[in-house]
Amino acid sequence: MGCHVINNAWRPLQLGRPASIEAYSTGCNDETGPLAAMVYYEFPARGEMPPVRLTWYEGGLMPPRPLEYEDYRRMGDNEGCLFVGERGKIVCCCYGQSPRIIPESKMKEIGRPKRRLTRSPGHYQEWIGACKGGPKPGSHFEHAAVLAEIVQLGNVAIRFGRRQCQSENGHSVKLLWDSIAGKVTNLPEAKG
Repeated sequence: MGCHVINNAWRPLQLGRPASIEAYSTGCNDETGPLAAMVYYEFPARGEMPPVRLTWYEGGLMPPRPLEYEDYRRMGDNEGCLFVGERGKIVCCCYGQSPRIIPESKMKEIGRPKRRLTRSPGHYQEWIGACKGGPKPGSHFEHAAVLAEIVQLGNVAIRFGRRQCQSENGHSVKLLWDSIAGKVTNLPEAKG
């Protein structure tokens, strides 16, 4: 799910690769994955676009309920995205469907966000079109490889943080990522 959900922010914000990754998780055990985790990714500035902090929650963990949410609103079904900007917040479903500015009164005032990205006719149609010499599909290998790298770096941060937990009573460490060299620069033992 990580690649699908992270893509909602990664693609339109043109995030590229993270500069650092930090994770917190439940449990300290080399045999199984954690029951829950939070992973913080720091993406550098991109031209005129400022740095971005992306937070991944899993295992039932969720961000604090936005103050802008009306009392009757549910936070979601453990899937979705919350975009926090300088001038407001947007929520959407897991795959980016149904984006809403919150609170609802602001949504009505501003209206639906403009569509900036080309809509997919579907994975199968994109794949067949690309096989016949058409444009690259929206999730072409270069695109998917970066998303997979981001998610796997979160797994490395979780795993390394859990080792720290067992050995030093710590539970997190920030990994600094050199995307060109493809390695963690501050802790070589935390291999990507």
